[in-house]
Amino acid sequence: MAILSIPNLDIQMTDPKQIRDFMNQRGIFFDQWHCPVEFDDTASTQEILDAYDADLDPFMKKGGYLTADVISINALTENYAAIRAKFLAEHTHSEDEIRFFVDGKGLFWFHLDEEEVFNLLCERGDLISVPAGTKHWFDAGETNPFVKAIRIFIDMSGWVPNYTESGKETEFIDFNFPNRG
Repeated sequence: MAILSIPNLDIQMTDPKQIRDFMNQRGIFFDQWHCPVEFDDTASTQEILDAYDADLDPFMKKGGYLTADVISINALTENYAAIRAKFLAEHTHSEDEIRFFVDGKGLFWFHLDEEEVFNLLCERGDLISVPAGTKHWFDAGETNPFVKAIRIFIDMSGWVPNYTESGKETEFIDFNFPNRG
């Protein structure tokens, strides 16, 4: 289950309703879906997508999304340090960044105008939609990364990062990545 943190204010939230309200008030969609299926590392993208078709299909139709795929990151991911560095730099996208976590965890950071920087640890069952143009970055953890998430797109080219080069992410480099087991 999700954890929302505002490091500079020493605030942490774990109540799903509080988190949903906080995120939605800032225009970031957050929800939690039932996540009954467990996959091993041999599960194909199509098997994972098929398992959640009943939830994905209406969500995608309602939002006008046209395609979905699966991203899987783990300790065996080649060039993980370089991949992580790209995700860790503050950026925006020209379309919404939508992730449904079917397993593992990842930390989304947000740098909204006139707000303290905050982050949301997403885990199994968490669905997040970061609106186009929202300044953010992502961390799967320095060691033992594990993320298995469905990505949803209108057009995959909209997911190309536009780096802000603000350096804001460097202020939080020492944040303790939450460990929930």
